[in-house]
Amino acid sequence: MNIGHQQSDAARAVRSNALGRTKGRRLTLLALVVLIVGVLANASAVGRLVPIGWFREVPAVERLNPVVAENKDKLIALSEKIGIAIVVTDEFRSSAEQDALYRKGRGAEGAIVTQVKGGESYHNYGLAIDFALGVSGGKVIWDLEYDGNRNGKSDWMEVVAIAKKLGFSWGGDWAGFPDYPHLQMDFGYSIAQLQRGWRPPV
Repeated sequence: MNIGHQQSDAARAVRSNALGRTKGRRLTLLALVVLIVGVLANASAVGRLVPIGWFREVPAVERLNPVVAENKDKLIALSEKIGIAIVVTDEFRSSAEQDALYRKGRGAEGAIVTQVKGGESYHNYGLAIDFALGVSGGKVIWDLEYDGNRNGKSDWMEVVAIAKKLGFSWGGDWAGFPDYPHLQMDFGYSIAQLQRGWRPPV
């Protein structure tokens, strides 16, 4: 029996096990780095699961988002160019104002005009506007068939088409409760994320 040979085999086995553990640690570390890079690459989506108030103070929203405001002005100007006057009837709306609207038709006089309470509307975060058509005599109408510029097309739908080109989405496309005057820019933020304090960059 060759004791030296056995010791050499044992030493090789120990070295081999140590190398295996080192490689295993390196692979684990590499996997962890890849995971961290992946999380950072998707930080906006992952991070928005956590209330931003945990990390910093969330300023109150009190006006229309600047990007939405700029595109609102563009919408008015581009509509005017094709002979359509639009009136923005609502912009930023506080949660208290939203709650008052929600009560309509649910204890307060009037018909139901919204399905969402305060904090559940993009208006509450300055990301939505409502519009109507302005007609002669200073009147405002919500007629989806009206063709005031006499080009054979619905003025309302012409405005919607312009709005969509500017990046707005239209409440008239909603299946459950269409909101024809409503235009919004959500910047990829859900209501739940906005409620957790996340805001689009400005």
